[in-house]
Amino acid sequence: MSRIALVDDDRNILTSVSMTLEAEGYEVETYNDGQAALDAFSKRLPDMAVLDIKMPRMDGMELLQRLRQKTTMPVIFLTSKDDEIDEVLGLRMGADDYVKKPFSQRLLVERIRALLRRQEAISTGEAPVTEDTKVIVRGSLSMDPLRHSVTWKGREVTLTVTEFLLLQALAIRPGFVKSRDQLMDVAYDDQVYVDDRTIDSHIKRLRKKMRTVDDDFSAIETLYGIGYRYNEE
Repeated sequence: MSRIALVDDDRNILTSVSMTLEAEGYEVETYNDGQAALDAFSKRLPDMAVLDIKMPRMDGMELLQRLRQKTTMPVIFLTSKDDEIDEVLGLRMGADDYVKKPFSQRLLVERIRALLRRQEAISTGEAPVTEDTKVIVRGSLSMDPLRHSVTWKGREVTLTVTEFLLLQALAIRPGFVKSRDQLMDVAYDDQVYVDDRTIDSHIKRLRKKMRTVDDDFSAIETLYGIGYRYNEE
């Protein structure tokens, strides 16, 4: 049973969403501010966190920043209806996905299920050995999908589930262009719609992480209006 942390200062959301998730078979922990959640996470991390952005004491952005210092567990942001800045910033800071308020609880469940399924396949190594699960070596890059490990020039890079899937999709066929729609299909289930901005934000975050170990990293090329491709050294 996967454990999901739901962090929101709206008690109605905490109650209704936790009931929905428990009915789906998940164990749910609820917190009404970021500091309370962080204190609990220091003792035991959940399998996934769903975070509101605007909360007292510690908001979702700061909580995510603290979490990303020690874990790559999947994180979904709950954002206000028109706050696109928060959505983009959250993705660039390392969130895997976002859902706008007011939201369909069925949509939230589907996004949670998709991320947990990918996380489990990666972390347990139970995925069958296919083209998508073989170790990838492309010049300075090495990726082991079954261990969720990435190294660049021998130095380890820690990626979220979504970042890993996007890099894998590009590196499998270096020199070939992947459109944003194709990358969406890789990172999300078919029934989950995300816009171009979401993919662009994940790619920016991915590049930033690679440049923490190599300032000159430039293997991921943007083809404006088309998509992205991985260029092998």
